[in-house]
Amino acid sequence: MDSIIVTGNGPLKGQIPIAGAKNACLTLMPATLLSEEPLTLTNAPRLSDIKTMTTLLQSLGAEVSQLQDGQVLVMSSHALDNHVADYDIVRKMRASILVLGPMLARDGHAVVSLPGGCAIGARPVDLHLKALEAMGAELELKDGYVHARAPGGLRGGMVDFPIVSVGATENALMAATLAKGTTVLKNAAREPEIVDLAHCLRRMGAQIEGEGTHTITIQGVDRLGGATHPVVTDRIELGTYMLAPAICGGEVELLGGRIDLVGAFCEKLDAAGISVEETAKGLKVSRKNGKVRAVDVVTEPFPGFPTDLQAQMMALMCTAEGTSVLEEKIFENRFMHAPELIRMGANIEVHGGTATVKGVDRLKGAPVMATDLRASVSLILAGLAAEGETIVSRVYHLDRGYEHVVRKLVGVGAKIERVSDR
Repeated sequence: MDSIIVTGNGPLKGQIPIAGAKNACLTLMPATLLSEEPLTLTNAPRLSDIKTMTTLLQSLGAEVSQLQDGQVLVMSSHALDNHVADYDIVRKMRASILVLGPMLARDGHAVVSLPGGCAIGARPVDLHLKALEAMGAELELKDGYVHARAPGGLRGGMVDFPIVSVGATENALMAATLAKGTTVLKNAAREPEIVDLAHCLRRMGAQIEGEGTHTITIQGVDRLGGATHPVVTDRIELGTYMLAPAICGGEVELLGGRIDLVGAFCEKLDAAGISVEETAKGLKVSRKNGKVRAVDVVTEPFPGFPTDLQAQMMALMCTAEGTSVLEEKIFENRFMHAPELIRMGANIEVHGGTATVKGVDRLKGAPVMATDLRASVSLILAGLAAEGETIVSRVYHLDRGYEHVVRKLVGVGAKIERVSDR
């Protein structure tokens, strides 16, 4: 396994290009299963999770080609010959459950293993299953697999989610495009990735209204065609790199950045004393006048503060003036980075879903261990502002969500390298 070595090296300056969104791409890729015609995705991120989804789609009989150094994905599902998503692939990534709805909608049957992924809470799939049942699916859980059937095809129905679920909204949205009649998704997720999926499906011929609101209406069609679609900018990578100059000082321009993707996050940065300016190429971030101020954060579904930026925001708060309280309302067990930040000298107390952070003058480099994807990058951010050397181990998590993180940070003056463990 590799490690990343970070040495505090002062302010950062330059430009960082922001990739296409991992969470959007992982949702768009299964949409190829809805059509016999090719689906091409541009601006695709080059990540291990994308490779995992590629392997899963290929195991089902889809053809997937990578062009332009992996930034263009050309997929075709004209000859699916397998409807079993095997545990050995699905266990690596929770997004694998998103093949269930499309396969069921197109061919009337699917067998999908219960998924895996980061260990940041239970994240059950019951909402996915209830949504499909509302469209007439017959489901059975057996030996760790979901066995799904819709012998006469799915039919339109009313799906009222008891809580907002991004994944369940995505699965239901894809399935409903080929269902007979009208499907209404109530209390649907509003994330930009949902909007991006709806735009792609509409390009394929789907009839969808209301994406970006809590009520999405889908009129089923007989078939979907091919399309070419650009993957939306990754708002989590964007927010992560916006925090780099906030933590270290300096000024960094995030190419492709959009404020509408990170509105609630920008509000917290403004309150903390961080300037965010729109430019012709993206967003420019710098400190307003010296010290960062402590701010409180509550994670919420979009358009609220993203749970996927909570760990990174905690790293910023570790050296802010004052005391901040971070409340995690999306996933349980998502403060596993806190003990590692404490090893670097942070003053953090965790009680259930709340973390209280008292700012310290300076963090100190230390050996730390990444516990999940977002935790890994939070430790790198902390290392950028710490005295001495920080060694982050188990960085394979990082490869699931950030492409070329070392190259991008080196490009703005960070002292960071990736090494193979001896």
